[in-house]
This record gives sequence, structure tokens and C-alpha cells, in this order.
Amino acid sequence: MTQHARWRRTRRAMAGAAAVALLAAGCGSGGGNGGGTSGPADTLVAYTGQAGDYQRNFNPYAPTMIEGPGNIFEPLFFYNVVRDDAPVPRLGTDYSWNETGTELSITTRENVTWSDGEPFTAHDVAFTFDMVRAHPTMNAIGFDGESEVVDDTHLVVRFAQPAYLEAPTVLGKLWIVPEHIWSTFEDPAQNTVQDPVGTGPFVLGDFKPQAFTLAANPDYWDGEPALKNIRFVSLSGNQAGADALAAGRIDFQTGPVPDLHNVERNYPGYRAITTHVFQIALFTCSDTVLGCTGPQTDPAVRRAIYHALDRTQLNALAYQDTAAEISPGFALPGRDDAVISDQLTDRVAPMEADPARAEQVLQEAGWSKGGDGVYAKDGEKLSLSVRVVSGWTDVITAADTMTQQLKAAGIELTVAQSSWNEWSDARGRGDFELVFDSLYPGPSPDPYYSYNYFFHGDNTAPVGEVANPNFARYDHSEVNAALDALQQLDPADTAARQPHFDTIQTRLEADMPYIPVLTGGTTSQYNAEKFTGWPTAEDLYAFPAVWQRPDNSQIYLNLKPAGGE
Repeated sequence: MTQHARWRRTRRAMAGAAAVALLAAGCGSGGGNGGGTSGPADTLVAYTGQAGDYQRNFNPYAPTMIEGPGNIFEPLFFYNVVRDDAPVPRLGTDYSWNETGTELSITTRENVTWSDGEPFTAHDVAFTFDMVRAHPTMNAIGFDGESEVVDDTHLVVRFAQPAYLEAPTVLGKLWIVPEHIWSTFEDPAQNTVQDPVGTGPFVLGDFKPQAFTLAANPDYWDGEPALKNIRFVSLSGNQAGADALAAGRIDFQTGPVPDLHNVERNYPGYRAITTHVFQIALFTCSDTVLGCTGPQTDPAVRRAIYHALDRTQLNALAYQDTAAEISPGFALPGRDDAVISDQLTDRVAPMEADPARAEQVLQEAGWSKGGDGVYAKDGEKLSLSVRVVSGWTDVITAADTMTQQLKAAGIELTVAQSSWNEWSDARGRGDFELVFDSLYPGPSPDPYYSYNYFFHGDNTAPVGEVANPNFARYDHSEVNAALDALQQLDPADTAARQPHFDTIQTRLEADMPYIPVLTGGTTSQYNAEKFTGWPTAEDLYAFPAVWQRPDNSQIYLNLKPAGGE
């Protein structure tokens, strides 16, 4: 499940106490600063979208963990996915590749202790790497390096082939755990780690099913954080979050609130920031060889839908005009401008609908319009179903709007709502024609990662088997070869990389296994009167989403009580 989808999953309505009652019980009614009464001046109240009770699980490698990466368990470096910054040292201080890109040498930080007082060394890093490699369910990044400790502050990771692009995942997405504790676990993948020991800036404070606290680590290697407590609360859904924000009971959340463009006016003391990273698309089950069936297996149908969409209308009606343009080659406009291919027909997708162009594409592919105004071919009507999750109000609005837009181009679309579990299961197994979802970014601001995740044939499976995350069942030899070549190139060699990006982007524009809709705007609201140091449009030092890890830990490290020293 993507980070974006994880936030959206919480839109399902769940029974529970009212927002203010939960927060009062969880946080007390101490006098707050600025625009709210969310508790003591050095305590931040965060709402991640959690609906229902928290289950005490701080294993950073467990799919059901509730917190930990970055705040309790640190990576070696922090990589910013929204802009091309140099990696920020955390438990690592330096790294380098050999000339062939097969050996990664890492220097670890000295004089660091675990929160139980035991010393941290490079042996903990090697143990973590070996543990992840040995347990497939923990190895979400596909790590296959072999680690060798040189001394307490140095280790080398060896790969079978050039692996330059492994660096951000290995250095930025593996959470280092203490060998002296985790080596005693019979099955580290299943251990819930109820009392976590880490090197991070925060340690677990009190825990209750409705709310838990992370407290500042007084022995943190970079000094005790100015933010003394983070209180994570559970509410009953998005509306409860908006209500709690209006009441000044939470300080940080990521999600929709009414009238997003006027947060400062509607919520005194608060500000909002919108960041464009997740790319909204209609995922298609595209490949008949892998078992997909339906009109959407015809690339001409996918291209026709692309031309029939009125993205300006979708943005206004479903997303409060917070979304942005998207490229049909799926490099991110703005961040990836330097690599968006000049060979694309459209550098960005058209914002206005062109139903005549859509019909031309269909007619050239042998589709004919029937008496009911809907195209058909070889006895098959151009009628499609798009799966959405019940309660995802913006997505449902967008899908309903599309039914009218596509009708104007002779395409019949119906919207099928279901629970998140049913939707996710169908997406994984290929039991769909269209699915409304988003492509997510990789560990660093490089389009290679999204391409590799969603378009490489190695990451898909026949219909009926679970694919992740190439849900479109897209498997093209040219794209696979270009991705394999990129994996072995030094990212600094931009001239050598661009021809492969050209191949990928032009192929995706022609095939459209994922039909580009818009680049979604991820909007967070935060208490600017109570705390200073938040990311801004001028200084996006981290992706500002409460659920994005380890970005949220970078934010918490930068925050200071507004009334403090």
C-alpha cells in the first residue's frame, strides 16, 4: 500500500468517540500557544489519519507498525524526495562507491548510544542489513548486498553488479536496529517490538489504545530535541480531523479540510502547505498475455481516455484546485524538468478535454460508434468499470465526473465502490479493468524509482497472482532493458542516462498502462503560532506530510516551541 493510499485508507468511517472528547482524554486541556489549546507548549499533537485503536507495534519492518522509522529507529542518511538536496547524515557520516559501483563503503557515526545505554557500532548496521536480506517479508526494497564490518565505524556492502541506485534505499530506507536485542528474536519479522530501543531523537513515552506519546531522547547524539513530546491521537475520520483542527486540538495533520485555500483565515494560527509528488492515474489491467481482459487492454482505448479527460474540471470539482499538471511520461513536472523527454508528443497532459481527438484515436483503431452513442469493436462494447474505495470522497467525485467526460467521447464508464480491503485485493490480483490510485515516489528525487516500481516487468504477475507494485501488468522489453541499464549507471552521468529516460517516457506515452490524470496535491495543516521551523514552499527541506517517514522525523527535529528560547 502506498503512503498516499495509507492516508486515504483511513477515510473509512469507523465508530468512535467524538474528536474533541478523544483529544481531551488523550491530551488534557493544558493551555496551548497560538491558535490552539492542544496541550503544553513543547508538545505537538499529531493526527496521522488513524481511525480506531492503536495496536502496540513499533517494529519498523512490520506492515502493521504504528510509528518508529526516523523517530525511534534511524536510517544512515536522510534523502529529500521533493528536491535534489545532498543526503543529510544521520547514523552515517560518509559513503562512497568503488570504480565499478559494486562496493559501497560506509562510515558510521561515533559516540552514539542506544536508548538503553549500549553503544551503537557498524556491527549494528551490518546485522540490520543481514537480517533484512534473510527475511523476505522485511525486505521491501529488495536488498541483496553482502555486508562486511571493517571496524566499529566502517563497513562495506558488496553487490553482484553495479548498484549505484541502491544507495538511497540502503542508506535512507533501512532502519538500523540494535543487534544486542534483535538477535534474540526468534522471528524478527513477526516481533511486535512493544518497547522499542533505538538511537533516534525520540523514545516511547506513555501508550494507550487511543493515543501514545514519543518523548524527546535526552541522550540523542545531536542533542535533546527542542520538541519534547509528540502525541499521536486516533480520531474517527477526516471530518473528525477537520473538527479537531477547528477546535485547536491538533497541531499537525495531512488531509482534506473544507476551503483548503483559506486555512489561515478559517483556522487562526494555522497554515497549510501543498506539495506535488504523488501522481494520480487510472491504473489499467493492460496485458492480455498476463491474463487481462476488457476494452482497456487496447492501447487505443487508453489513449482515447487520456484525450477525453477535462483535467481542469476534475481539479476544480474533486481536488479544490490543489492538483497540478502531470506528464504522460511520468517524470515529475518541476522536480524532474531536466529529464522530461523532448521526444514526447505532450510534455504535460492537456488540461482540457478533446473528445474529437479521442474519437479519432478509437476510429483509427477500428472502433465504431453504435446507435447508443457508445463505441464497439468485434461485438465488444466500449464499456468499462473503475474501482474506487467507499468513502474516498475526492476520488469518487473525480470518477463520477469522468463518467460524463468519457460519455462525450463515446466511452461508457461505471464506478464500482467497495471496501478498502476488497479494492486492494482486486488491485493486487488484477481483478479490475480500471483502478483509481496514485504512483508514489522512490527514496530520492529520481524518476528511476517510480519507473522501476510501476513499469518493470519483474514487479508484476499474471492475473490471479499478487503483483506489487506494477499493478497494470505492464511488461515491455524496451522499458525493462532501459531500466536495467539505468540501474547500473552512475546517477551523476546525466548524458548517459537521458537516452534511457527517452525510451521509457515515449513508450509510456504510447502505451499508457497507467492513464495520467493529475499530480496530486498533498496538503498538510500545521500550528505555526505554537511551533517554528516548519517546511515552507521556499524551504522544502522535507516532504511535509505527517505520515511520511522519515521526513516527519526531520520536521520534528527542526521544530521549536514558538515561545521558547
